[in-house]
Amino acid sequence: MRAAVYHGAHDIRVTDVETPTRAPGSVLIKITRSGLCGTDATEWSVGPKIFPVTTPHRVTGHMGPMILGHEFIGEVVEADADSGFAPGDRVASGAGVWCGECARCLEGRTNMCDRYYTYGLTTDGGMAGYIATESKNLARIPDGLSDDYAGLAQPLAVGIHAARRSGTHDGDRVVIIGAGAIASFVLAGLGHLVDAEILVVEFAGPKQDRVRRFGADHVVSPGDTLYDDVLAAFGGVRPDVVIEASGAPGQLATAVSLVRDGGRVLAVGLPKAKPELDIHSVVFREITIDSSLAHVCDTDLGPALEILAEGVVGPELLEAVVPLEDLPAQLERLASGKLEGKVLIDPWA
Repeated sequence: MRAAVYHGAHDIRVTDVETPTRAPGSVLIKITRSGLCGTDATEWSVGPKIFPVTTPHRVTGHMGPMILGHEFIGEVVEADADSGFAPGDRVASGAGVWCGECARCLEGRTNMCDRYYTYGLTTDGGMAGYIATESKNLARIPDGLSDDYAGLAQPLAVGIHAARRSGTHDGDRVVIIGAGAIASFVLAGLGHLVDAEILVVEFAGPKQDRVRRFGADHVVSPGDTLYDDVLAAFGGVRPDVVIEASGAPGQLATAVSLVRDGGRVLAVGLPKAKPELDIHSVVFREITIDSSLAHVCDTDLGPALEILAEGVVGPELLEAVVPLEDLPAQLERLASGKLEGKVLIDPWA
């Protein structure tokens, strides 16, 4: 089969590799779509940082060139009779695998599992023709939902998890910094979970228009008047929750400056450099700073597919479906900020 294999920064090779063999308890899937992520773009630009190319992964033991792809869907080819899936079923993968036995798993925080690993991040993933994967991280794709839009399920699940982690309640005032793909998924997640008043901070342009269509109540541009603009939008009251989803330099500090005393800040975006933060302000104003990583498959993947089946999020965020050979060029576009939406790979095109 053809696969996109990561060797190092600016070194991804689309080549022929062996088709995986399904072990008992796993499901063999023919990949139909696989998505690009900001993590992939970072590894393409300046990696390896997290990909286990030079150091063995502590759980999987993987070390060396690795097949990319942790946002994938496909069609079941082979499965055990008791897996709940049968050949021909269309499924979306959450990509992460958890043990179900450690303390975090027993709390329901399976994304924090002691033995957690992720296809396409810590072992071979779905940027290929086929993958053999655990059945527990799969969800059936609703009838009528196209492969193109179902391919957005995993990153949307990440947005839904972030929305949960934000602690937002009905009636809260919320600011989301950024309007890229992940910020838009967080916005969609909030709209699915709570009735809140939401303001998005983003530069003027198509992204502003998109989040308005997604349901943002207010959209303002960053700049010297941001604090005043946010207060004006909320009737002179500071927001209860601020979600930093851009990863842009200095924006976690901006989030702290905007939130009300006793409010909550959620860090979602990953900056390329370590952020500086005014800890005095955090302490004296008793601000809670939290973070969000990946998603809880059992809780978030199903709702993501439900939202996509409603037909709003997919058409707004999907920019293109391209062949596997086009992956390096698309990663370069993503790394340089030239992508407005999500790009999916069709490994059979």
